[in-house]
Amino acid sequence: MEKKMKTLTDLFEKYKSIITYVFFGGLTTAVNVTVYYICYDITEIDNIPSTVIAWVAAVAFAFVTNKLFVFESKSWRAKKAVKEAVNFVLCRVGTGIIETALMYIFVDRLEFNGTATKLAVNIIVIVLNYIASKLFIFAAKKS
Repeated sequence: MEKKMKTLTDLFEKYKSIITYVFFGGLTTAVNVTVYYICYDITEIDNIPSTVIAWVAAVAFAFVTNKLFVFESKSWRAKKAVKEAVNFVLCRVGTGIIETALMYIFVDRLEFNGTATKLAVNIIVIVLNYIASKLFIFAAKKS
């Protein structure tokens, strides 16, 4: 039993950033879809403004959780935190544009269900955001 626990612990440590990213990516998606649903379905704000409002909420949530829990960048020194935040937002703007374009095509033009489309589009966005975060934003410096 002890050997099995060590193996599970080793696997978790090996894939920790992916496991935590999927977990917090799921929570970020929940924030994104929930805010979108409230804006689009409940308050009847148009699709694109609802998408942008949800994106802003999700990016704010994702930055904090990715910084602290996924990539374990604990420093809040102004220079480092601002650089991470700017890079994070810039990368997220890129995927935000992709997300908004897909939402426009599928919801406004093809008339798919907004909330269902939002959920599907977020799967693509999560993968792209992980790659950007891992490679550019929270990349560990090699000494």
